[in-house]
Amino acid sequence: MEKRAYKDAVYGQLADVTKALANPRRLEIVDLLAQGEFAVEDIARETGLSVANASQHLQVLKGVQLVSATRDGHYLRYRLANPDVYAAWQLLRTYGLTRQASIARVVQDFRTQRDVLETLTIDELLVKLDGEGVVLLDVRPTEEYRQGHLPRAVSMPLDELLDRLGELPRAGLIVAYCRGPFCVFADEAVQQLRQRGYPAVRLEEGFPDWQHRQLPVETV
Repeated sequence: MEKRAYKDAVYGQLADVTKALANPRRLEIVDLLAQGEFAVEDIARETGLSVANASQHLQVLKGVQLVSATRDGHYLRYRLANPDVYAAWQLLRTYGLTRQASIARVVQDFRTQRDVLETLTIDELLVKLDGEGVVLLDVRPTEEYRQGHLPRAVSMPLDELLDRLGELPRAGLIVAYCRGPFCVFADEAVQQLRQRGYPAVRLEEGFPDWQHRQLPVETV
């Protein structure tokens, strides 16, 4: 193979991978699949897509081996092909938040409107967990909690939060977490808790970031 043909082949195939990711809905799907396995119907619901459109996006991601699928009865369940896919997404997300001021501004404006200005990083949370009085609140859907969650975290999906406030202490600190920095479940949970007098902050990162650092994880 000629040198030019070699380089064209290598860079061309890498470009295919980046083209597969160069779509906001497909990036959202990658972020979602970092939580675990999902059927196409679940992916469609969580991303606001039709089942047909979700399936098309998944086929693009599968075509460049970013996701894989297994059959479960009548359903196909999708997952990230390997941990490197999440690592690549995490690097892209970090670059966007630290180097693209417009992205950071959108996130900040969204949280300011909801009075969610205080956050904890994973490192800061680990220090606080050495003490007492911290309640970890997983506000993702129950199925995601079952596939993996932070140790001792209480599952309280956002749509159940107001009905279950009596289970939460008024003292101490409630740390709500969800899928990651762009997930709004934790922001809305913190907003609702603070409006009702509960001391609450959100975890800046999400469950996949915790798992990616190989910190302890529990499953149901």
